[in-house]
Amino acid sequence: MAASDRLSALLVRQLSKGSLSSCPELMMQFRHTKENLDRFIPNRSAMDFDFAHYMLTEGRKGKENKKGVVSSLVKEAYLKLLAETFNMNRTRILAFKNKPSTPVDTSSILFFCSSIKALKASTAYSLTSEKTLDAPDIIDDYCLNLMDWGSSNVLALALENTVYLWDASNGSTSELVTVDDEDGPVTSVSWAADGQHIAIGLNSSSVQLWDSIANQLDVLPILLLRTLKGGHQSRVGSLDWKNHILSTGGMDGKIINNDVRVHSHIVATFTGHKQEVCGLKWSASGQQLASGGNDNLLYIWDMSMAFMHPRSQWLHKLEDHSSAVRALAWCPFQHNWLASGGGGSDRCIKFWDTHTGACLDSVDTGSQVCALLWSKNERELLSSHGSMQNQLTLWKYPALVRIADVIPRPKRVYEMCNRRVAYVH
Repeated sequence: MAASDRLSALLVRQLSKGSLSSCPELMMQFRHTKENLDRFIPNRSAMDFDFAHYMLTEGRKGKENKKGVVSSLVKEAYLKLLAETFNMNRTRILAFKNKPSTPVDTSSILFFCSSIKALKASTAYSLTSEKTLDAPDIIDDYCLNLMDWGSSNVLALALENTVYLWDASNGSTSELVTVDDEDGPVTSVSWAADGQHIAIGLNSSSVQLWDSIANQLDVLPILLLRTLKGGHQSRVGSLDWKNHILSTGGMDGKIINNDVRVHSHIVATFTGHKQEVCGLKWSASGQQLASGGNDNLLYIWDMSMAFMHPRSQWLHKLEDHSSAVRALAWCPFQHNWLASGGGGSDRCIKFWDTHTGACLDSVDTGSQVCALLWSKNERELLSSHGSMQNQLTLWKYPALVRIADVIPRPKRVYEMCNRRVAYVH
């Protein structure tokens, strides 16, 4: 009689007496006997439930349908390649140990000019160019903001004196406006939240407000809504909206809050920067405004303080960057966190707690940081760069691990805007 059979017989006899407690040695022997390991507990974290469901339902249907069909060699080769590509050659449904970690292959992690799509079951990214737009006259200036993607799925792009609109829903391109030479070139564009109205900053220090819907209907008399003047003394290179408040940043170092509903539009002026304002970003709550300048400074302005001290009163003056600060991005999952990127001699992305002014972390990217975008679905940050590498980099946060580096063109990727990721190089 085998050892396992003898052990089983002893257990049966002991159970017939009503208890195993009187024979602890037998219990210990049973627990440590390797021959009785007849149960396997599946590891749920290592299982692919989507594949298991397919194998239990559609996979069986596919096998039944194949019985009466003689597939061609081409079809068989195609199905074999498809199975290998999507890892459908597996036979097991349950998994009893963790899968080995898959190394990141940066050659398969790609970006495309219109969007970055994450596959459902992995962190791989794919690059396919949905649309390539010629931009022969775009001004290569680090301090200007010449592109913005509105909520109506229309991309606005400034090329010297002209602003063009590309409608992603139908692929059409139209000209919004060409400004006069005494006003141009266009130095910044920014859509309002409604996706209909757009602000255009000019080299002449004024700002124009346009109605894009009127442009589509050819209603020329109401196309130009108004022109904001008298605030800046030089070009307006940065814009951002908070409801009906349009914030403008100029080469004169001033930041002006304009209420576009009223005749006397200037409601607050912030003076702190000593050189051109390169970047402006309102927080999602609308309580704080971040500004970066060519003076290497980053300011955090708080609206509650602005009403008490309307001039030159900031919440935080942050001096950690050693080059111009253009790239700004508020964290979508922690409202008081801000990411900022420095220029060519700084090359760092820094993360801030804007309540306390503390620098939470910093990473040297090796290149000029031109723009930053947080993912709305994952804890990831996309950065675009200029010299030395002119790359797009995807970061895992808060580990600050590079998921991918992609070099799309030899020129710097100096502009990015959200919705579906678009960049200008």
